[in-house]
Amino acid sequence: MAKKLAIAVIHGMGWQSPDFAREMTDELNEWVADSGKDPDEIAWKPIFWANIVEPRQKAYLKKANANDELDYMALRRFVISSLGDVSAYQVVKSTHNTTYELIHDRVRERISELDGELDSSDTTPLIVMAHSLGGHIMSNYIWDIQKKPKPGMRPFERMETLAGMVTFGCNIPLFTMAYTNVTPIKFPARQLPPAIRKKARWLNYFDPDDILGYPLKPINAAYGRVVSEDISINVGGLFSSWNPTSHTKYWTDNDFTRPVAEFIAKFL
Repeated sequence: MAKKLAIAVIHGMGWQSPDFAREMTDELNEWVADSGKDPDEIAWKPIFWANIVEPRQKAYLKKANANDELDYMALRRFVISSLGDVSAYQVVKSTHNTTYELIHDRVRERISELDGELDSSDTTPLIVMAHSLGGHIMSNYIWDIQKKPKPGMRPFERMETLAGMVTFGCNIPLFTMAYTNVTPIKFPARQLPPAIRKKARWLNYFDPDDILGYPLKPINAAYGRVVSEDISINVGGLFSSWNPTSHTKYWTDNDFTRPVAEFIAKFL
């Protein structure tokens, strides 16, 4: 079946499994079907990058604990897996590939694969769904591609059909503090047909109890224009909806998946 929409999903900080997006995509497909649209018209592509940095993190923690019998190991695993991802994902001047470049290579590979699954990729709208640090990664990736695309890239790979950004638990604001002038990506893509451009949105979901997820519009006036909405929701259950663990609970929470499915369905 021809695909009318492409969706790339990227995870954020912390140790992940390759099937990190499966439950969410299944749930979104169900909501889309309930709306009367055909989820088989969506081409999904998860972007799994945790295995680029996770082995180093686990190896260090194992050696450190063997030598010194560290306390609070559960908390240390969280710190190593989360803050370790943040520290690893930096632009470092080097004669060798940095982690920043390796992660962007992974993103580029998956976007290229997604391009290959489309019958008419030059016109198929793309939605990017990004959790946590994944929002910062995709923002940087899109910025780099918009400024200097790789030779031979097709329009889809150059993000020229980017029609949707769905960020959730996003911490882009934390990475803007090092810069005097902060400029967002160009969104929506200027090459979009007028009918698709009218539907384009950057929707940023955050739970006020999530200390790693923030509104984006307050960054500056430029973000205020590019981001369509900062949407406050309550995610998680009895033991997580009221505290920082809500950061991991967006994926299958109806307060998130239902409105996102409604947005997706508009492109089908």
